[in-house]
Amino acid sequence: MTTKTRSSDKPLTADELHAIDAYWRACNYLAAGMIYLRANPLLRQPLESGHIKQRLLGHWGASPGLAFMYAHANRLIRRHDLNAIFVAGPGHGAPGVLAPVYLEGSYSAVYPDMSEDEAGMGLLFRNFSFPGGFGSHCTPELPGSIHEGGELGYSLSHAFGAAFDNPDLVVFTAVGDGEAETGPLATAWHSNKFLNPIRDGAVLPILHLNGYKINNPTLLARIPRQELEQLFLGYGWTPIFVEGEEPAPMHQQMAAAMDRSIAMIQDFQQAARASGIPGRPPWPMIVLRSPKGWTGPREVDGHKVEGSWRAHQVPLTDVHDKPDRLLQLEEWLRSYRPEELFDELGTLRPELRALAPTGPRRMGSNPHANGGLLRRDLRLPDFRDYAAAVSKPGAGRTPNTRPLGTLLRDTMARNPGNFRVFGPDETTSNKLDAIYEASPKLWLAQRLPEDDDGGQLAPDGRVLEMLSEHTLEGWFEGYVLTGRHGFFATYEAFAHVIDSMYNQHAKWLAICEDLPWRAPIASINLLITSTVWRQDHNGFTHQDPGFIDIVVNKSPQVTRVYLPPDANCLLSTADHCLRSHNDINVIVCDKQNHLQYLDMESAIRHCTKGIGIWGWASSDQDGEPDLVMASCGDIATQEALAATALLLEHFPELKIRFINVVDLFRMTPEEEHPHGLSHRDFDSLFTVDKPIIFNFHGYPWLIHRLAYRRSNHRNLHVRGYKEKGSINTPLELAIENNVDRFSLAIDAIDRVPRLQVVGAHAKEQLRNRQIDCRHYAHEHGVDMPEISNWSWPGRPSR
Repeated sequence: MTTKTRSSDKPLTADELHAIDAYWRACNYLAAGMIYLRANPLLRQPLESGHIKQRLLGHWGASPGLAFMYAHANRLIRRHDLNAIFVAGPGHGAPGVLAPVYLEGSYSAVYPDMSEDEAGMGLLFRNFSFPGGFGSHCTPELPGSIHEGGELGYSLSHAFGAAFDNPDLVVFTAVGDGEAETGPLATAWHSNKFLNPIRDGAVLPILHLNGYKINNPTLLARIPRQELEQLFLGYGWTPIFVEGEEPAPMHQQMAAAMDRSIAMIQDFQQAARASGIPGRPPWPMIVLRSPKGWTGPREVDGHKVEGSWRAHQVPLTDVHDKPDRLLQLEEWLRSYRPEELFDELGTLRPELRALAPTGPRRMGSNPHANGGLLRRDLRLPDFRDYAAAVSKPGAGRTPNTRPLGTLLRDTMARNPGNFRVFGPDETTSNKLDAIYEASPKLWLAQRLPEDDDGGQLAPDGRVLEMLSEHTLEGWFEGYVLTGRHGFFATYEAFAHVIDSMYNQHAKWLAICEDLPWRAPIASINLLITSTVWRQDHNGFTHQDPGFIDIVVNKSPQVTRVYLPPDANCLLSTADHCLRSHNDINVIVCDKQNHLQYLDMESAIRHCTKGIGIWGWASSDQDGEPDLVMASCGDIATQEALAATALLLEHFPELKIRFINVVDLFRMTPEEEHPHGLSHRDFDSLFTVDKPIIFNFHGYPWLIHRLAYRRSNHRNLHVRGYKEKGSINTPLELAIENNVDRFSLAIDAIDRVPRLQVVGAHAKEQLRNRQIDCRHYAHEHGVDMPEISNWSWPGRPSR
């Protein structure tokens, strides 16, 4: 069976062909005009050097293909009354998307100054990739965009995230052939195995083979047609090919391919919804092979441009200095015959404007591309009902994340079409498996009998697991960008896989903060667990707490980092994060058994403040402290408390103030972050002149970076992970990095002036106990019982 659309298939009448080609020409004219023109937008005067931008920026090569797809998608929307959005993977081809969004009226609706007339067109041209204007990608400023495309690889996963739980939505997704070479895009093709045709919408990928990247061929454009077809058949797709360069037959091919694709999608959905059996349909995709820089200059100075890498960005340069180039530019722009496309006011002629959908059916005005308009707050249970019992601080133990799993279970049950949980095969490992009581894992691929014995698989599951953090994060982002909510849990060492995806989404949110027409969306919630300090068997490769260092690089308006020390603080933090909007919340909390410190009401107060003195662990209530012992993170807190107990055991009169930090950004000044602590409050907590021993979960220099402007920074001594580790017991790993109780206590003795004279014997005992602990670990493979079973002894009586 061939999947090629026959060129003899001519679904378009002569009038329809003429009209859609004229609409496409209008798009291409606008795309070229954005790159080049700052005046004379309709060429009503001979083109002069003064009409041209001094600095030519933008990407022409992909733009005609993107506009071609958009125009044909519009035809389907009008014909079938589709609810659809457009995702442009090669977002640097933004002129090819900006143009049809402008022509359909969506752009002017949001930006009235860029009106649908000559003056508005001139402003659109001038502002494109121009200081004080807007960027050259499909940025948040572009109505209808949920995908910037500045970093390639995420279009397909974003598209599927948008389609989940949107049964009537179609997501037209342009995948660039350069983008298709990235790892994230390669894994995202498997998303078709997670699309349930009963409850989900559809994704129609259009792989655009224009043959070149910046100045290299693309791989998928240079392999035999049969091999390419087999590749996508192997992925489980039905590829439909549209190939050529002459506009008229290409329009006919594309119209036939789009008709066939939407018919397949609707047939699959109707059959599944009628039978109640989702199956795994061989969803259609389109392979569009067209020249790079299509309809642009064919040749410049004897070099091929259209259909080559030279068309990638600006195909004609030096137009200010070379009159022949200026003439060639004018001939190119006039080849689109703008006088036939726009009336005397500069408005698209009515017969062409009629080709675009109207109202919210316009892809630039579809509310799914401004997901905050559709967002409904989660119906959350009372997190207090899941509290871990704490009779006294530091006495009992429980896995910190297990109560959270039950909270997420009931959140899932209360929000069956509005909430999903994402994770790379680690939901059970992360002690969140209570979620499966509300919803199993989504699985539409082949099933084996043994899967029914605890496999937790179901075709309508709402837990999405795939061993690709890229695809999971892309699904999650697409899901929240279109108005829904979610939660993502992953191992700390491998959160780095999505470093750049986090960067891109943070930038997106930061821009949205300044766009009042963009309604707030649900926050991205990331639980970072299986942390650095509990890698008893995975070892050095799994020891990396540096994801939070990446997080703090981004806009303080959207970044949040929390390190709850126990289960109740985690529950309080998670509730806050699930209610928040337009943030990226990173929660760092280990999954193993940990000491529990605060009852629920105390935890709520502590998390609300984000930082606080733990009076029950302090001995300075009746005077000024000799030492501030601070902690941030679960193991860091345990060891800091144990160090405090050791110090008070040896020096009962020592005045210690114990501070715990949950909200990492409380360490930074209030003028630097919305959660920052005022200098007055910081000094009140940490003093202005006393030594501070700060035990931190991550790399120690991060605390210095956040607190370097504090008045007592000179006395701030941070201990954290220093890239030392192997197959260690928990205490041994802590010793390796000097965050253990003995190292902290010794450090405190060295920092407190009055202990420097009298502390020699105590230091000697502490070093001996440290050596004994290491020897025990090497002999028995575990920590001493007195270490693994340690609990807070309380302050010694005086």
